[in-house]
Amino acid sequence: MNELVCGTSRIVGCRFSVFPMTDRFVEVIMGALASVHTDKVWIHTDDVSTCVRGRAEHVFDVTRAIFAHAAASGVHTVFNGTYSIGCPGDTDADVYMSEDSGVLNRELGPHADIETACQFALYPLGTEHYMDIIYGEVQRAKEKGTFGGSVHFASRLDGTLTRVFESLEDAFKHAIQTDTSHLVMTAVVSAHSPSPKQKSV
Repeated sequence: MNELVCGTSRIVGCRFSVFPMTDRFVEVIMGALASVHTDKVWIHTDDVSTCVRGRAEHVFDVTRAIFAHAAASGVHTVFNGTYSIGCPGDTDADVYMSEDSGVLNRELGPHADIETACQFALYPLGTEHYMDIIYGEVQRAKEKGTFGGSVHFASRLDGTLTRVFESLEDAFKHAIQTDTSHLVMTAVVSAHSPSPKQKSV
């Protein structure tokens, strides 16, 4: 059992924004939000971002589906999110922790195969062994075949939308099983970029 506890709640949260590069951005964003089943999470959207909170599997299910529906527009679309668990005093919406593990947005149809690129970074807090945790999750992405190399301040993932989000979820879930008491993960995911892919180091 982890003795270094920042917060007593194991609720996971993600604050994110989606950026469709089109003058129809309001239509695309609102359409994506309306197309996703969110009954098993707490969700709130304001004028800057959207926050989703609940069990890890449901938070990743909802964020993946929202990005998928936005990227289905075919325009260059970017998801910029911060996932967190263990924040001190983080107890709001704990009622959603009682939901079962069955996800509501598993089937994405052709949206699941959209090619994406991602830059993500893990920040395991409250442990001296944070680099071991980070290296372990980089190795896990390599084994899954999604690791695209290292960039400044992040690691790159490449693959279909489903495989990239699977790697993000795997990294987050495995990292929180270590001796870290508070984990933060940032992820920037891009689809339909007109720019050529840059080779990572």
